[in-house]
Amino acid sequence: MSEILCHWLNKELKVSRTVSPKSFAKAFSSGYLLGEVLHKFELQDDFSEFLDSRVSSAKLNNFSRLEPTLHLLGVQFDQNVAHGIITEKPGVATKLLYQLYIALQKKKKSGLTGVEMQTMQRLTNLRLQNMKSDTFQERLRHMIPRQTDFNLMRITYRFQEKYKHMKEDLAHLHFEKLERFQKLKEEQRCFDIEKQYLNRRRQNEIMAKIQAAIIQIPKPASNRTLKALEARKMMKKKKEAEDVADEIKKFEALIKKDLQAKESASKTSLDTAGQTTTDLLNTYSDDEYIKKIQKRLEEDAFAREQREKRRRKLLMDQLIAHEAQEEAYREEQLINRLMRQSQQERRIAVQLMHVRHEKEVLWQNRIFREKQHEERRLKDFQDALDREAALAKQAKIDFEEQFLKEKRFHDQIAVERAQARYEKHYSVCAEILDQIVDLSTKVADYRMLTNNLIPYKLMHDWKELFFNAKPIYEQASVKTLPADPSREQLTELEKRDLLDTNDYEEYKNMVGEWALPEEMVDNLPPSNNCILGHILHRLVEKSLPPRAESTTPELPSFAVKGCLLGKTLSGKTTILRSLQKDFPIQILSIDTLVQEAIQAFHDNEKVSEVLPIQKKDEEDALPVLQEEIKESQDPQHVFSAGPVSDEVLPETEGETILSGNADKTPKAEEVKSSDSFLKLTTRAQLGAKSEQLLKKGKSIPDVLLVDIMVNAINKIPVNQDCILDGFPMTLNQAQLLEEALTGCNRNLTELERKKAQKSTLAIDPATSKEIPLPSPAFDFVILLDVSDTSSMSRMNDIIAEELSYKTAHEDISQRVAAENQDKDGDQNLRDQIQHRIIGFLDNWPLLEQWFSEPENILIKINAEIDKESLCEKVKEILTTEIKKKNKVEKKLEEKEAEKKAAASLAELPLPTPPPAPPPEPEKEKEIHQSHVPSKTPTAKGKPQSEAPHGKQESLQEGKGKKGETALKRKGSPKGKSSGGKVPVKKSPADSTDTSPVATVPQPPKPGSEEWVYVNEPVPEEMPSFLVPYWELIENSYINTIKTVLRHLREDQHTVLAYLYEIRTSFQEFLKRPDHKQDFVAQWQADFNSLPDDLWDDEETKAELHQRVNDLRDRLWDICDVRKEEAEQERLDIINESWLQDTLGMTMNHFFSLMQAELNRFQDTKRLLQDYYWGMESKIPVEDNKRFTQIPLVQLDSKDNSESQLRIPLVPRISISLETVTPKPKTKSVLKSKTDNSLENVESNFEADEKLVMDTWQQASLAVSHMVAAEIHQRLMEEEKENQPADPKEKSPQMGANKKVKKEPPKKKQEDKKPKGKSSPMAEATPVMVTTEEIAEIKRKNELRVKIKEEHLAALQFEEIATQFRLELIKTKALALLEDLVTKVVDVYKLMEKWLGERYLNEMASIEKLTDVARYHIETSTKIQNELYLSQEDFFINGNIKVFPDPPPPIRPPPVEKEEDGTLTIEQLDSLRDQFLDMAPNGIIGNKAFTDILIDLVTLNLGTNNFPSSWMHLTQPELQELTSLLTVNSEFVDWRKFLLVTSMPWPVPSEEELLETLQKFKAVDKEHLGTITFEQYMQAGLWFTGDEDIKIPENPLEPLPFNRQEHLIEFFFRLFADYKKDPPQLDYTQMLLYFACHPDTVEGVYRALSVALGTHVFQQVKASIPSAEKTSSTDAGPAEEFPEPEGNAAREERKLKDDREKREQKDEEIPENANNEKMSMETLLKVFKGGSEAQDSNRFASHLKIENIYAEGFIKTFQDLGAKNLEPIEVAVLLKHPFIQDLISNYSDYKFPDIKIILQRSEHVQGSDGERSPSRHTEEKK
Repeated sequence: MSEILCHWLNKELKVSRTVSPKSFAKAFSSGYLLGEVLHKFELQDDFSEFLDSRVSSAKLNNFSRLEPTLHLLGVQFDQNVAHGIITEKPGVATKLLYQLYIALQKKKKSGLTGVEMQTMQRLTNLRLQNMKSDTFQERLRHMIPRQTDFNLMRITYRFQEKYKHMKEDLAHLHFEKLERFQKLKEEQRCFDIEKQYLNRRRQNEIMAKIQAAIIQIPKPASNRTLKALEARKMMKKKKEAEDVADEIKKFEALIKKDLQAKESASKTSLDTAGQTTTDLLNTYSDDEYIKKIQKRLEEDAFAREQREKRRRKLLMDQLIAHEAQEEAYREEQLINRLMRQSQQERRIAVQLMHVRHEKEVLWQNRIFREKQHEERRLKDFQDALDREAALAKQAKIDFEEQFLKEKRFHDQIAVERAQARYEKHYSVCAEILDQIVDLSTKVADYRMLTNNLIPYKLMHDWKELFFNAKPIYEQASVKTLPADPSREQLTELEKRDLLDTNDYEEYKNMVGEWALPEEMVDNLPPSNNCILGHILHRLVEKSLPPRAESTTPELPSFAVKGCLLGKTLSGKTTILRSLQKDFPIQILSIDTLVQEAIQAFHDNEKVSEVLPIQKKDEEDALPVLQEEIKESQDPQHVFSAGPVSDEVLPETEGETILSGNADKTPKAEEVKSSDSFLKLTTRAQLGAKSEQLLKKGKSIPDVLLVDIMVNAINKIPVNQDCILDGFPMTLNQAQLLEEALTGCNRNLTELERKKAQKSTLAIDPATSKEIPLPSPAFDFVILLDVSDTSSMSRMNDIIAEELSYKTAHEDISQRVAAENQDKDGDQNLRDQIQHRIIGFLDNWPLLEQWFSEPENILIKINAEIDKESLCEKVKEILTTEIKKKNKVEKKLEEKEAEKKAAASLAELPLPTPPPAPPPEPEKEKEIHQSHVPSKTPTAKGKPQSEAPHGKQESLQEGKGKKGETALKRKGSPKGKSSGGKVPVKKSPADSTDTSPVATVPQPPKPGSEEWVYVNEPVPEEMPSFLVPYWELIENSYINTIKTVLRHLREDQHTVLAYLYEIRTSFQEFLKRPDHKQDFVAQWQADFNSLPDDLWDDEETKAELHQRVNDLRDRLWDICDVRKEEAEQERLDIINESWLQDTLGMTMNHFFSLMQAELNRFQDTKRLLQDYYWGMESKIPVEDNKRFTQIPLVQLDSKDNSESQLRIPLVPRISISLETVTPKPKTKSVLKSKTDNSLENVESNFEADEKLVMDTWQQASLAVSHMVAAEIHQRLMEEEKENQPADPKEKSPQMGANKKVKKEPPKKKQEDKKPKGKSSPMAEATPVMVTTEEIAEIKRKNELRVKIKEEHLAALQFEEIATQFRLELIKTKALALLEDLVTKVVDVYKLMEKWLGERYLNEMASIEKLTDVARYHIETSTKIQNELYLSQEDFFINGNIKVFPDPPPPIRPPPVEKEEDGTLTIEQLDSLRDQFLDMAPNGIIGNKAFTDILIDLVTLNLGTNNFPSSWMHLTQPELQELTSLLTVNSEFVDWRKFLLVTSMPWPVPSEEELLETLQKFKAVDKEHLGTITFEQYMQAGLWFTGDEDIKIPENPLEPLPFNRQEHLIEFFFRLFADYKKDPPQLDYTQMLLYFACHPDTVEGVYRALSVALGTHVFQQVKASIPSAEKTSSTDAGPAEEFPEPEGNAAREERKLKDDREKREQKDEEIPENANNEKMSMETLLKVFKGGSEAQDSNRFASHLKIENIYAEGFIKTFQDLGAKNLEPIEVAVLLKHPFIQDLISNYSDYKFPDIKIILQRSEHVQGSDGERSPSRHTEEKK
């Protein structure tokens, strides 16, 4: 089954990945191949969405898309099957594929597509299937792990495998270790056994020696034993003598046998000889022989005697030795007998000798051991020295590595910091750039909305948002805020608050949008109500609890206070030590101070030990310390009552002292310990706390460090300078230190200043003073600036010096003992320096800003210079600071002396009364006011009771002074001062200031500098409700103003958007589609469908003109209808209620502003009334009158009763044009009443203007009535209380009357009535009272009058300010309404303009269409291009034609023409086919070749095999042609013939031939020597077929024939081997044909170059005769048949040029020329001496001729030393005579000139005129 599926997938379907049975599970696990299979059957249309990946997401995507298709096919597929395929479970993919294979085969047989199968299913099944698919996706998503989980599982599996391998390796190592241990144990056991064996053996030897030493005294031997021994010896001697005798006998017997054998042999020889030997015996005697025998016998006897002598001598020597031995033995026995001892004595003696021996051995061993120990000690010492040297060297290396590591770590930190800075800078720049882009796009949007006229207000708001880093566009909606708003909503709220605040400041200060008009600038009222400000300040002070004055002790001031800061190891301590030698300064280092404090605690430093001057300071500092200790300690740590150690005593003491809610009855021990702790000095207590924190592993807090430093500063004498070493290190420490030294907190001071500058509605000018910033705690701060690299280098230098010092000056034992400690210290220093540098870099920017503001006391010095220069720089700075301090001290001393002199002079006269001192400050203030008129002067008559609260008043009431003064400067006219004075004509208090009595001086005006405010006591409960009431007034006023201004701001955006919307919507309405083009297209179709024969008919033309008129009328009707619709649309827009609603809302906003101003005035009036009534101890009258409310415009037409409305509404009234005369402003708005539709807009605008004016008058009258009512109420009360009339009391009444005169007539009548009533009350009879009562009554009356004046002045000031604000609101409302109406009217007029222009353009386009149609009617031509008329555009569309153009004529194919006897390509192909059939190898017999040519020339009946010039050739001429092409005088190469006849073509040079060869070789990648046609065309020849072909203009004329392009293809057909499929071309053989040349030698060298693939240089000697020969042979035919003059000259010039080139090349032959080696095969390929010839005759035999030059080549190679025919260098080969002769005589590479024959034939034909009959017959034959 697997093989079937593989064949189906790989062969039939050809899936993208080859599948094998073993790779089924893996290949289909991703589902991609399944989708591809279904896609090939057109079932998976979304196959492009499949992912060919093995990640989880890709698998989930693929199988989710597969599931519906598989269910459609009926294949069983669920999440379990999918999970099995994904997890590559064996067999699951194969089973699914088999089912899929069967289902697809069924589907293929049924012929249904996927869409048809889906449509055949029921709808319920489809829905169920969709639900199943969703369920399948969900379940499969849960079953398939995520890719991250899968990667994690894979990583976990990999690590588990790694863990297993490691576990196995550990087990293997453990097993090897056990084996090694067992082996060692076995070896140890063997060693122990061997050792035991040696010990046992040694013990046995000792025992054997002991046993051997035991001498057993033998018993005395008897005489018989001695005799037996002697007898035994004798027997032995006898036996030896017998043995010798036997041997001698044997030897003699052997000799005898030899002699007998010899004698018997001689006898037998004598007997056999017989008588023949008788003569010989007689001749030779036997005496000599006998003599020899005798001699031999004598020698033998002598030898026996000698041997016997030797034997006897040996025996005698042995006997003598034996006797000597026996004699010694007898002597020993004798001695032993003489020295007989007991056995015990002998044993003892042996033991003593053994002991003595052992002692000697022990002594020698001890000496040897001591020697070994000495050597070992010396060796250990040397090893220790070597080890120390190695350790020192290694330490140096480690130190350098550590330094590099630290440097890299520091560089990494620096890079990270730089990256962080870059990211921060990048984020800031990106944010700014985004804001710039947002601002630009916002401006561009509003330029589009407003036609490039953006309002100033919008641009100003955008700039504010941009400068405050707020987003320009809205981030989120803030209309409905949730309980927990998002960050975007909070940002929007901040934006809204910012814009609201800016709008309110503009409104308050009357600048920007609320700038005063020119007519109101001169009437600007004072900006501040000084009386109200004084009242509020007094009430606020009364409501606040009394503040205790600061009791901070003033610290003594030093001559110079400074600090020296810098990075770690920047040289701070070193510089300060050097300075201490030259200056009397005290150096304070925080590390030293902490250590001294801890040591003081350990030394139990008591208070009695210190100076009594310091006790007070310590006692003052102790509560602070105890409070800090209490705050810093953990409240859960409560010590038990048991005994505690000394270390935790301070903590217990501190808790015992400070815990007030602890045990109420502390034990005696705790009380005693707390007392002892209190007796400790402050320094000891601080040291105790520090030690406690350090023991817990915590760092000392900044507060404790500052306390330690301040404690140390307090102990320094007053006149001694002090410099802090490296402290403070953080901003918090600097702030705490400055607060401790100066008693001022800079942050709190800044907050108070900001609070004082906050704007309020009323300011007390007497308290509006700026709070000065405190002076810094230090006189100077010096920064020693070093780079991080220098700091680290200094650290390494210090460590290196310490190492070198210790190595040089310490003993080895000491170094070993202190080595670990030094390493820990160095490591701590190394570890800390990075953190210290980082900490300094993090904290320094904040410290730099702290010391640079407000006074720049920071001095930076480059510390990367030598020590002396740095010290000099610091000395100069310190000297300069000391000089500055001395100058300041001198000035202070002079001032103190002047003060003391003035005080002594002031004590001499009598003391002045209290009122005397005030004039001085008054003068100063007046002078100050004259110089700075914008500042409000302080009050003169301020009582002494208010003096302590002056600072508080300045803090609380000084807010907004800056804004008020700025307003005064801006709002005041140029020629006048902007002080607090009011012009006389407009001041409400002028009448009160003028008294009818001439003797009384002019009293000061209330609120002026000279005015003394009434500061009578008020009820205690009054500030508690008046201050919150004023805050409510202020907040309500500000919030209302901000809300109204926000709505106005938002309405401006709405107006711009609406106007843009109606403009664009009207333009789109004007551009709505019409149906004019349909009528034009129908008319054009009817016009073009007219028959051709009716075009010139006059009646037809008239009918066409009538149709054009009808079309024009219809189009005009359409334009008229569209115009009416557009006018109606414009009227609908105008008649919309948007403008009226917008105007009504805008008016309501301005009415809300008026209401806010009116409410503020009413609330202020009530507050003033309650305040002054309370001061007069009157019961405030409950005011039941409701506040005056300004009605709003009713926007809808609903009827609401007054009881349902909290705010009254006014209906909108349209005023007719007849009743209202137009104002100039309306004329400016509606410049010309050309449009009746705008009359309603004008009338409504005039009604709105009238409504605004009426509302303003109503609010202004309400304010005036309230002031008049208050004045009237005061007068009535005064008349009731004072019955007698006083002339002084008439002045307020007169002032009131003057004020009333300014009001409307009704107001005057109301005020005159109370004046008439007051006169009878003043004329009442007086009552008799005492003088004291009269004085008291007079004082009360004066106070009452003063209160009344002050009250009325404040009220009238508020009235003037409110009236001014109301008038400003009215002016701005009218201007805004006019601007809005103007904008809307401009838009309406612009719509009318667009409408008219549109209508005129449409009419003009219809006229153009009519003109074009009439022109074509008159010219009787059809309109081929579409006439396009749409809306206002008309044009003739040249891209669309309503009827097609006539088809262009087909150009005939190019045809080649015969020219100058040149064969065409068709003729060449025909000849090639004929020759190829006869001689496929290219060689044909010359006779057969001549016969073929004769047949082709004579029998040319319609075949057209040759051109016409060839038809005149005779048989001799054809034979001559054959002789030119003959090879080896028998055969003709027909390919060469066709190559020659195909000319003209570009003859290649030798370089071009070689380049073409290289191209062919590059294409022939397999180096077969042959190429196909595609490769041939890819490589190309030395010429291309790209000729400049001129395309004829006449389409019926054929294109010129490209002969060169066809020649290139013909050359392939000519030389290719068509027996192979595809045809193959031997490119080397082809290029050998093209190597032919008119010069024979040149052709041969060209062929050699082609065969070798490189240039072969010609030999000079060989070239000259060949050239001459060639020229002579070439000149022969020319003489016989002279050519035309031009051709001959050209041919001669060409040959001459070739010869010159060759000579030039020969002259330029390089030294290493012709070094290439040529083989035998290459020579045979170039020089072809024989070939297989085929004759056309059917009886001709096939001849195979061997190469005739092969034998000569072999001989040449052998002559040149190549016996095995190996390749030879070309230069050597060319020098051989045979090769030179062959080159000069080989003519196969010469181009035959067949044109001579053709030209001669033409010449003969032209001279004869006609052919003779004989010639014609000859040609036929």
